[in-house]
Amino acid sequence: MSKRRFRVPHTLVLIFGMIVLAQVLTYVLPQGEFDREVFKDTGREAVVPGTYGAVDETVTLNAWHALTAIPRGFSAAKDIIFFVFIVGGAFAVFRATGAADAAIGSLLRKMGNRPALLIIGGLTMFMLGSSTIGMAEEYLPFVPLLLTLCVALGYDAVTAVAIMCVGYGIGYGTAVINPFTVIVAQNVAEVDQSSGMSYRIILGAVFLAIGVHHVLSYANRVKADPSKSLVADIEPDPAHTKVKDIPLTATHVVSLVAIIAAIGALVWGIKVHEWYLMEMGAVFLGLTLLLGLVGRLGLDKTASTFCVGATELTTTALLIGFARTIELILNDGQIIDTIVHGISGPLQQAGPYVASVGMYAVQSLCNLFIPSGSGQAYVTMPLMAPLADLTQVPRQVAVLAYQFGDGFTNIMIPTNAVLIGILTMARIPYERWLRFILPFMVKVWIVGSIALVVAVAIGYS
Repeated sequence: MSKRRFRVPHTLVLIFGMIVLAQVLTYVLPQGEFDREVFKDTGREAVVPGTYGAVDETVTLNAWHALTAIPRGFSAAKDIIFFVFIVGGAFAVFRATGAADAAIGSLLRKMGNRPALLIIGGLTMFMLGSSTIGMAEEYLPFVPLLLTLCVALGYDAVTAVAIMCVGYGIGYGTAVINPFTVIVAQNVAEVDQSSGMSYRIILGAVFLAIGVHHVLSYANRVKADPSKSLVADIEPDPAHTKVKDIPLTATHVVSLVAIIAAIGALVWGIKVHEWYLMEMGAVFLGLTLLLGLVGRLGLDKTASTFCVGATELTTTALLIGFARTIELILNDGQIIDTIVHGISGPLQQAGPYVASVGMYAVQSLCNLFIPSGSGQAYVTMPLMAPLADLTQVPRQVAVLAYQFGDGFTNIMIPTNAVLIGILTMARIPYERWLRFILPFMVKVWIVGSIALVVAVAIGYS
């Protein structure tokens, strides 16, 4: 009889399990709360250290409370859910114009006869896409092109995937204005949206240098001795080495200018007028109409393409709604402060520097179970924000720890569908990828921990 291989459950199963666990905890943990103070200058609320105590009136949740809380979770997260659908539709229309494929393909081909430029430029390009507009699934179509270029240059499939995934991980880990991660986390933590941008830009450059060194060192070893390749015994899929040559036209250029202008409008609106999801959604809707017009897609094709793009992010939207439910149940059961109080004790004794690194470790572990960036923000930030207050860690640092934990581990965890999809297309077994990426992750964890300690020391806010 053959042994059944263990399979990681679907992310929705894991999150539903957390919802059930949250309700069980309301029956086990004592109900308590901190006093809170509201700062007059910002109107933001923070817990008062040393004020934890039992609640005046305890509550007992009924057996089916978790089921009734799930629709409430969707209602509470409606802004980000609708935003996800709008962005999914907008990106689908952008892809339909062919501008992304033509531009990235053209850039990669121009770098193709300069090996070092291909690696440096490719990593930078994918990092910027993830750091600004949260690109991830959109990178899948470029796997064949990178495979073709890297193999032709004497590299291997691991090098091709590394250019894409390491850039993607750094982009999410140090995101400047990613609307799916940093903006959501800052909102949940009641931190000014898009604040702290300068430090994240500096960190992006630092981690990019680490990524370039790691990928380039491996690529050069493989080129010097092909037997050093981690996939020397695996031939690339011929179907994924045939690449369409899409010329970059004037229409594509106008579409790209529209995307860049939209990003600029988002940065300006968030910084100057404190825009959030409603206004950002309006920008992407306007962008959709403009792209449909410029790309000559017609009204019907623009509409149908928009719907298909929104449909592709249905799973992401569901995960966000379910994840939001966890906080609701912990609040309903009056135990969220109890959990924060229990965690904060040892961390307060260790001090804010150790606490910030501890948050990074917790977020990295959580990403294994909740690879959705927005979903993880809704699960963890309601705990990490008050924990930051108690441990004298600026809330902005707690958000940065979330970014590191969510973003960097995206390129290692087997529950990330984007990573597994890319590896499958490139015919790279997961365990071979781990052998390549683990040394990079060790570097990232060390430098990331130092970055958090520095952030605490300078009062990063």
